[in-house]
Amino acid sequence: MSKESLQAKIQEEVSTFINSRYSLQLATVGEHNEPYASYSPFAIGDDCLYVLLSEMAVHANNLQQNPTAAVMVIADEDTSKELFARQRVNYSIQADLLTHATEAWAEGINALANRHGDRINKLSQLDDFKLFKLKPTGGRYVKGFGRAYTLAGNGLTGNEIQHITGGHTKRTAA
Repeated sequence: MSKESLQAKIQEEVSTFINSRYSLQLATVGEHNEPYASYSPFAIGDDCLYVLLSEMAVHANNLQQNPTAAVMVIADEDTSKELFARQRVNYSIQADLLTHATEAWAEGINALANRHGDRINKLSQLDDFKLFKLKPTGGRYVKGFGRAYTLAGNGLTGNEIQHITGGHTKRTAA
């Protein structure tokens, strides 16, 4: 398979996989550099991810103070054949806090409402809920042992795919 064919195939797989999931894992950093792991429902748009977070949640405050974070979208445990190599995509992201009542806000809220229903419209009317656009700056797609790929560049599927090779080798006796 040519490099271009492999890239197109992996980009399609990543896109299909992300579209099949409805929540993501979010790793943020607090003001004293303490890590915090959480999750959020998400939507896809503009080659980015949108999340609507309450300021009552730690991760919303962390993203406002430090917009650099990480995201993981992962297959469910109960449907995965191998727990040590669950299908997943990880991203390094830059989070943009979108201003209420702007075109960007409307695009994100519409994407979330189309994916998650009318609850989004109700939550978006609450002052403590903030809309973030999570822009991937690179990532990794794993679909099993020996089947991991670097997603270089911006966007959900990257603009250059590289198969990660070399890694799992048998330990030699000491």
